Amino acid sequence: MGKAIAVANQKGGVGKTTTAINLSSCLAAKGKKVLVIDTDPQGNTTSGLGVEKNDLDNTIYELILGECSIRDCLISEVIPQVSLVPSNVNLSAAEIELIGIQKKEYILRDEVDYIKDNYDFIIIDCPPSLNMLTINALTTADTVLVPIQCEYYALEGLSQLIHTINLVKSRLNPKLEMEGVVFTMYDARTNLSMQVVENVKDHLSQYIYKTIIPRNIRLAEAPSYGLPINLYDAKSSGAEAYMLLAEEVINNA
Repeated sequence: MGKAIAVANQKGGVGKTTTAINLSSCLAAKGKKVLVIDTDPQGNTTSGLGVEKNDLDNTIYELILGECSIRDCLISEVIPQVSLVPSNVNLSAAEIELIGIQKKEYILRDEVDYIKDNYDFIIIDCPPSLNMLTINALTTADTVLVPIQCEYYALEGLSQLIHTINLVKSRLNPKLEMEGVVFTMYDARTNLSMQVVENVKDHLSQYIYKTIIPRNIRLAEAPSYGLPINLYDAKSSGAEAYMLLAEEVINNA
């Protein structure tokens, strides 16, 4: 049965989408069968995996509104061993359209249950906010992986996110656990990056991944080619870091 991991942080620009894309691809490179679910209306995970997001008939938006099944909107093998439930800007209207719908927190979970056994890992990229789409991701997930940028405000908002995770666990999804924290955009040339890492370690009781994702120009370039980093430049420091992170995630499963 596939392990579902939500990649979440309500702060934008912390490397959520980069982590969702590259962790998925590196898990696949290690022989795992992976499903990526893009729950962000920006659809950056969809385009980062080489899919033209505005040309799609069925996306997670149609899925959430009950207009298609998960099999109808699933795109198989966007890269080897990785399938995708895509998203685009239409999804931004879903929040309003779900008002008054019964059990709306469980729509995604109930659909994913049909196909969960087909995958080793299901990686869910969450939007940078704590809305109904994020709640759907958290009710579907077994664990939550939190990317944290190595910058001064890293801890800000983290306590809010952990509070939300605990609320979802107590009221909606008792099996939900914290997968762990992964540091992103680490710049070895600055003292600040090192201080942030130490600061978070001092304040957090949660599991912190040993792998730290560096600031890397190749990582920044890869999405514009619609490729994960290990297919774009396998020898880059970014690719090596995500391969190590994939190994840690597999060992944690």
